[in-house]
Amino acid sequence: MNFAYSLILVFHILVGLGVIGLVLIQHGKGADMGAAFGSGASGSLFGASGSANFLSRVTAVLAAVFFATSLTLSYLASSKVRASNSVIDAVKTVPAAVDGASTAPTGNGDSKAKDVPK
Repeated sequence: MNFAYSLILVFHILVGLGVIGLVLIQHGKGADMGAAFGSGASGSLFGASGSANFLSRVTAVLAAVFFATSLTLSYLASSKVRASNSVIDAVKTVPAAVDGASTAPTGNGDSKAKDVPK
């Protein structure tokens, strides 16, 4: 389970970086006016409008994958067995005397153990 979580986390980070890169590469809506006057968008690999459609579709697919990996990571993180952070849970309980004998220390009577509330 730990290996799967680490693998999905690495994939999640790579998809997130891919989404960031694709969003930064895309032109905004204001870039259409510059493309009309020959700013170089028509000379791209996909043509004047082909790059916008291709990049927006790839961004949408990567966003869906990012969403799915986010849900998967949250499910895996919530289903892990967590160690107790409480000091009280970590203290081992002392078994009670079976035969009814007192578990108080014997001695000269100066012990403060009998004054501790139970």
